[in-house]
Formats: sequence, structure tokens, C-alpha cells
Amino acid sequence: MSTLPPCPACASEFTYEDGSMYICPECAHEWPQDGSAEDSSDSRVIKDANGNVLQDGDSVTVIKDLKVKGSSLVVKVGTKVKNIRLVDGDHDIDCKIDGIGAMKLKSEFVKKI
Repeated sequence: MSTLPPCPACASEFTYEDGSMYICPECAHEWPQDGSAEDSSDSRVIKDANGNVLQDGDSVTVIKDLKVKGSSLVVKVGTKVKNIRLVDGDHDIDCKIDGIGAMKLKSEFVKKI
């Protein structure tokens, strides 16, 4: 049995050592063996298309027409979205858009108001 810690990013148990680092073969996450992996995960900063830092509760505007997958709806340029919530993942903004409902957006397609 392995005594190596699981990956902090994906919880995989197949981690291995490489020099002074642990490496996860499933998600390619690397972290130092001294245990400071938690410090690096808290420093994630999400920025909008103009480089402004986004925070939970901000209001943003959509800067590009976005097709809604699975329907014929389109989120138009200039649509204002209030009270966003930042989440992990490819689509890093959770929000509700009037007339459409709950959506996930990429931060590269919005600008902070």
C-alpha cells in the first residue's frame, strides 16, 4: 500500500514522487512535499475580459453573443448579470439571467460593471 497523500485537486490515490514534488498522473497537478499545497489553492484569482478582478456578488455585462447549449436562446451582448457567484471549473461564474434562468459563464466573456 502507498503512503503517499492523495491529490488535493482531484483526490486521486495514484500520486507519485518526483524529486521534492508529488505529482498526480490523472490531472497533472503538482505540489511540494512540504505540505504547502493549500496555500496555492487559496490564491486563485478570476479576472474578466479587461483584467479586472471578479468577486462574489459583483455585477457584470456580457461582451459577446452566447448561444445557450440545448436551446435556441441567445444571451445578447450587453446583458447585465447581477450577483454572480465564482466557482471552480471551466465555466467559473454561476448566475441567473432574466428570461433564461440559471447559467454558467466563462469569465473571458464578461466585463465588470
